[in-house]
Amino acid sequence: MDDEEQRPDHGPLAGFTVGVTAARRADELGALLERRGAVVQHAPALRIVPLADDSELLAATKDIIGRTPDIAVATTAIGFRGWVEAADGWGLGEDLLARLREVRILARGPKVKGAIRAAGLTEEWSPASESLAEVLDRLLEEGVDGLRIAVQLHGEPLPGFVESLRAGGAEVVGVPVYRWLPPEDLGPVDRLLDAVVARTLDAVTFTSAPAAASLLSRAEERGLLDEALAALRHDVLPACVGPVTALPLQARGLDTVQPERFRLGPLVQLLCQELPARSRSLPVAGHRVEIRGHAVLVDGVLRPVPPAGMSLLRALARRPGWVVARAELLRALPGAGRDEHAVETAMARLRSALGAPKLIQTVVKRGYRLALDPVAESKYADG
Repeated sequence: MDDEEQRPDHGPLAGFTVGVTAARRADELGALLERRGAVVQHAPALRIVPLADDSELLAATKDIIGRTPDIAVATTAIGFRGWVEAADGWGLGEDLLARLREVRILARGPKVKGAIRAAGLTEEWSPASESLAEVLDRLLEEGVDGLRIAVQLHGEPLPGFVESLRAGGAEVVGVPVYRWLPPEDLGPVDRLLDAVVARTLDAVTFTSAPAAASLLSRAEERGLLDEALAALRHDVLPACVGPVTALPLQARGLDTVQPERFRLGPLVQLLCQELPARSRSLPVAGHRVEIRGHAVLVDGVLRPVPPAGMSLLRALARRPGWVVARAELLRALPGAGRDEHAVETAMARLRSALGAPKLIQTVVKRGYRLALDPVAESKYADG
């Protein structure tokens, strides 16, 4: 078989369903996932307060214009630009920039530096690491006692940042750019939560801490928190863009995964590694079978399987090679009632979807078994 024939015609995420909770850049993240074969379920877990309507941002802007701070910390490029644009819309843009020209500006990273300079300002310093922790260390080393410091927030918690400055004697003025509220339409979030609890999702992605907190809050309101946490702990992978985003989940005792670089691309690449590695792969009746979320790879060929068929296949795969009784398989079928004929119907469809009927053997008057090939298994194990 030549290389062209061996090359799979599916992406690394084919057969998996991934939830997207992002409000901003959701289309970009969804496109990256779909390009790699995933089915995407999008449910924005929050909405952004329009800057022009944000009374808290307006009050903070007037406060800074009225009393010039000693230092300003800019944390994100989009947030800094949005703040300046909102001030322009209120007729306060020139006054704000005039005040910021008088203060020492610290920028978290190169993107923020670009936004500062585009506004006609100059930053005093920026860490190469793009780390707020390094910004905090520098401020505390220099001493902040008695200083008035404006910190541009971005809807994200800054763990210990503001508290540490205040503990050092600083007066901190928070500039709440892009505050989050629950979504106006809770339908998509509720459907996502139902999919988490039903384990029909393989992973849920989070790109902001407020989105993670909002999803958990909605689960609590619906009385589903314990079930959702159990699913996220054992069956549905919570994937976060970075450690700050993961904080609300980790506070509930959940283990999360996040890429080394806090960007959407690396987040998707991480899922491309994690999800296939977690899927069950078995040698069955001379074939290699890999069980994914809503599909099965049979010898590398993607075979979509109906939900009822996946329920049966997972029940068989829990004890490969052993006979599983019809009554037990019936319990695995959602909404099947007591009619064992439903097992036969779903099994026929499963065999058809797999394209290899001998993978599952009928054991007369007893049930069905996945035709595990122990010789092939030892061959794979031996390399």
